[in-house]
Amino acid sequence: MWRPLAIIVVLFALIFAGCQPIPSASGRLQKVGLLVPDTVNDQVWGTKGYKGLLGIQSKFDVDVFYKEGMNSKAAVRQAVEEFQHKGVNLVFGHGSEYAEYFNELADEYPNMHFVCFNGEAKKKNVTSLNFKGNAMGFFGGMVAGHMTKTNKVGVIAAFEWQPEVNGFFEGALYENEKVDVKVRFVQHWDDVDAALKVFDEMIAEGVDVVYPAGDGFNVPVIEKAKEHGLYAIGYVSDQADLGRLTVLTSTVQHVDRLYELVAEQFQRGKLKSGNLYFDFEDGVVTLGKFSPLVDEPFRKKIEQYIERYKKTGKLPNE
Repeated sequence: MWRPLAIIVVLFALIFAGCQPIPSASGRLQKVGLLVPDTVNDQVWGTKGYKGLLGIQSKFDVDVFYKEGMNSKAAVRQAVEEFQHKGVNLVFGHGSEYAEYFNELADEYPNMHFVCFNGEAKKKNVTSLNFKGNAMGFFGGMVAGHMTKTNKVGVIAAFEWQPEVNGFFEGALYENEKVDVKVRFVQHWDDVDAALKVFDEMIAEGVDVVYPAGDGFNVPVIEKAKEHGLYAIGYVSDQADLGRLTVLTSTVQHVDRLYELVAEQFQRGKLKSGNLYFDFEDGVVTLGKFSPLVDEPFRKKIEQYIERYKKTGKLPNE
């Protein structure tokens, strides 16, 4: 009798050794995956996502994984399959493009919860995180309208749908009714050449404050503003370190904080599917450090406006 028993024991050992952990889309956080379309070393959007992933690893003591260059349906599908085998049950897709991919994959991986940004979540295990960009653009525009010497400021954005663009326009005009706000779009988050070409045109038109609202091109535009002795409003990250005499302030989206907030909600079984929206009152949107060139009375005024907005949801022009 001992030989069949030994065989059974060996078979069970082999079966359990070969099994991969089955993730769960509800309950406790197990392992977390991150997909980024380009790199985590861009010092702006991608880096923010990576820091958020590391924050989750530290706070929840879980294994985390990330994959760069995930910019096609085939690449995302393969990465999700790899995450499944590793036991990942919460996946962040660091961009709007992942909404389409995740909606398509969600039914195939019911034990994973998929999180993307600025997209349309259509499945029960897909969540889209959306920053309300209008208010941050408004307050950034107020700073630009206050600090311009030529009464000409410019926005270089990626796409027409970005709410921060209209916010910037309205904020600049609210603070300075004489200001001329020039708005241009380059139709890509990372097209540095197109953004710099547009900025050259703006410089020729007399723009002295620029708001480069694009992840991949905002740093080169700010560096060029510094070369020309012009001002800039930083975007996504607090970009004061690029030059305190150049960067008047930044419209900051604290993606890293939002990652931890989402992981906490998932851990508690409270993460909702669908489209979720976040703003100043959630602590994930703020203005960055002010340049010493921005006068103290104006700083206090805009800080009071922000506190009022947090409490009432109303901008100064409402």
